[in-house]
Amino acid sequence: MDRQLLTQGAEGRVYVADWLGHSVIIKQRFPKKYRHVDLDAHITQERIKAEARALTRCRSLGIKTPAVYDINFDKREIVLENITNSITVRNYIYAAVERDLSMDNSEILSLAEKIGKVLAKMHSNHIIHGDLTTSNMLLVKPYESSEVILIDFGLSSVEERPEDKAVDLYVLERAILSTHPNTEAFVSCCLSAYKKVGGNAAEVVKRLDEVRTRGRKKLCFG
Repeated sequence: MDRQLLTQGAEGRVYVADWLGHSVIIKQRFPKKYRHVDLDAHITQERIKAEARALTRCRSLGIKTPAVYDINFDKREIVLENITNSITVRNYIYAAVERDLSMDNSEILSLAEKIGKVLAKMHSNHIIHGDLTTSNMLLVKPYESSEVILIDFGLSSVEERPEDKAVDLYVLERAILSTHPNTEAFVSCCLSAYKKVGGNAAEVVKRLDEVRTRGRKKLCFG
């Protein structure tokens, strides 16, 4: 199977390839040489299984994610659907700024509301993404009416505690505010939509205040 390197990071490589007539993304995890080989193989296998379970569970709930096509533990790989004709939310916001749209424009706030709702649905089923950023969310054409597609569940887990869900939101909040200037209204709209979904969403947002406080103390005192 021919493959083309797309990106490479600390955890592994991501390729695009053709697999049985499908355009796919192949995520390959690096071995950790500081760990015993058997322990490393076990941890890697568990991480791959957790990612596959989270993706499959989300799809069963109606949350848009790439389909899982194959897993190869020997090669430390997971084969996923390639979401073609897509753009990351990060790049969509950058493009909106270039069009001179303000961050409190109705088009932008509509996107924030979609993000809040889909994350609340994910959390209500106790799925923690683990690496929420605007780079790990996709839109497909026509972008303005697209549902939010969540990708890269490599750090996902299943947790019921509001604390874990609040930390997930905090990671996203920090990512948005550090990547996209003047997005306070965007974040506020996202959290408001999240809270309205019901369940324990309001408790999670309340717990987020405590997580923020701890985060500020860590920044101040190390």
